[in-house]
Formats: sequence, C-alpha cells, structure tokens
Amino acid sequence: MTAPRGAGREGGGAMLDILGVDWSLFAVGAGGGIVLGLAARLGRFCTLGAIEDLHYGGNAARMRMWAVALGMAILATFAAAAAGLLEIDAVAYLGAGTPTLIGAALGGLIFGYGMALAGNCGFGALARLGGGDLRALMIVLVLGVAAYATLSGPLARLRVMLFVTDPPAVPLGLAQRADGLLGLPAEVIGLLAGLVVLAVALLPPRDRPNPAQTAWGMVVGLAIASGFVGSQAVITHGLAAAPLASHSFAAPVGESLLYLMTASGSRPSFAVGSVAGVLAGSLAGCLRRRRFRWEACEDPRELRRQIAGAALMGMGAVLAGGCSVGQGLSAFAALAVTAPVVLLSIWIGAVIGLRQLVLGFRPAD
Repeated sequence: MTAPRGAGREGGGAMLDILGVDWSLFAVGAGGGIVLGLAARLGRFCTLGAIEDLHYGGNAARMRMWAVALGMAILATFAAAAAGLLEIDAVAYLGAGTPTLIGAALGGLIFGYGMALAGNCGFGALARLGGGDLRALMIVLVLGVAAYATLSGPLARLRVMLFVTDPPAVPLGLAQRADGLLGLPAEVIGLLAGLVVLAVALLPPRDRPNPAQTAWGMVVGLAIASGFVGSQAVITHGLAAAPLASHSFAAPVGESLLYLMTASGSRPSFAVGSVAGVLAGSLAGCLRRRRFRWEACEDPRELRRQIAGAALMGMGAVLAGGCSVGQGLSAFAALAVTAPVVLLSIWIGAVIGLRQLVLGFRPAD
C-alpha cells in the first residue's frame, strides 16, 4: 500500500507513540462507534425503523435521514481522498475477497429478512443492548457466532467457492469505473455522487427530515468517513498491514466476542473498538435521556423468532460482505460496486419479512 499524500502525519504519529498500532485502531473505531451509538439513541437512527416508517407508517422522514447519512458519508470520504488523507483504492470493500454480485444479492436478502425477524440489525441490537435490553444480548451473541461460522467456520469453504471473487485487476469501485467513461478523476465523481444523494434526501419538501434528524444523519455520515481516515493515518504511520475499512456490525461482533474470550493472546482492532464504542455511546444516550432499563423476553415465540433472525443476519452479512451499515454505509461511502446491490436486497428482504410478521403473507384485499 502506498501512503497517501500527507495522511494526518502529526496526529496519527502522536497517537501511535502513546497507544501503538493496535490500540490506536481500537481508539479510532471506538470514537466513531460512540458517535453511532449516540445517533441510535438520541437521533433514532435505525435502518429497520426507517423501512417500517416508510412502508407501514407512510412517512419517509427517517428514510431520508438515512439518505442524508449516506450522502454525507460519500461526500466526506471522497473529500478526504481528494485532500490526500485517504487512498480510496485501498479500501477493503473494493479489493480481494469481495462477494460476487450474486452472493451480494443473496446475502442482502437473507440479512434483510433476518433483520425483520429479529427486530433489529446488528447495529440496532448493540444500541438496544447498551440500553439494558437483554433480548438484544441474545441477538448479538447468535449474530456473532453465525457470522464467524460462515466467515471462517464450517460454512467458510462453501462460501468462498460459490460467492467470493478472485482479486480484481482494478478496484471494484463505481467511481473508478466511471472515471474511464467520463474522463473525470474518481474523487470528483465521488464528490458529485455525494452531493446528488444529499440533494435527493433534502430537497423534496414532503417528509423532509427535521433539523435534528438532518444533523444526526450528517453526524453518522462523518463517523463512517472518520473510520476510513483514522484507519488510514494509523496504518500509514505504523507501517501496518491492517485492512482499510470502516464500521460494520456482523463479523466484527464475532471478532469482539473472540477478543473477550482470548484477549491475553489476541490483539484489539478497529472492529472491536467500533462494537465497544456503540455500546458505550448507546449507554450514554440512554442515561442522558433517563431511559436505561433492564428488559427481558417474556414470550418464547418471540425469542425463537429473534434467534432465527440473528442467525440469518450473521450468515447473510458475511455472504454480502457487510451488513446494513457495513455495505449500506461504509462500502457505499467508497462507492463499492456491491453496495447498491446489497442495500437494495436488504430493503427487499426486510419488506418481505415485515409483511410476513404483519400480514402472514395473506393476499392483499
């Protein structure tokens, strides 16, 4: 990996001198995770909630808030690349190990359906767990185990054989592909894409997100971009061989569980810091609103449904190369080819799952 131009040399070096590479990556992940946890609790930022509001509440404000986050993530990521703070071609979502488009679509459908059954995505479950919801603890545990069983466990060989691409000759990025067609630098294309998404999210007057929702959406987008930029600075200064990624909450949940069990023989990482940060941020948000309370599942049928949904989310996210945050925001921020496929598939899968829960697949009147 070549170092980008002037990648935050002073700040990154100071943090490395104090913490070292591994704990510096943990700190970058934790910082963004705290912001995301606060956004979930104080700003009600939630993928499934946005889909429910749109399809069953007739209100698109939270969906457009989500689009604000996406537009800001794209804009900030490519602005950082243009400023020399980020080597966009080195982002993990654009290189080797990415899923095929079929794998991305299938994984997204499975994840979205599981998300509806569980009532949360991995990010949402962590945010609820930070507020004392013990039902979310079961979702987090099953999600993490299922993700690792698919990533490196019994299902790993089949997944790689059927759904993982060979190392690409060029980065799998929409901006890089459009570069050759339009004759514009990838950074310019990314900046234009981010502005277009923001315009679509904010300009139509109907169901426009209110100022607080808009602000939280922008904060989420900046948190996603900060993961790339902060990781790049640590990797560059530490001469490390770590992947350049941002926040995601499926396989990183499994990685965090492994770290909890093997910390004396393993190293912290960005992913572990991100998960810990969301828990801390959601706890802080609940305490700020005085809404922390212990909750448990009283209905065995609900618990069975949530366990099944969590298992499907873990497997689906690994097949897709990320979850609703990992592909829907982080990979999309780098304009990965797979990101819109996964995001659309998650949406469709969630709508199917919600219809099953609400209507039981009864024919429409």
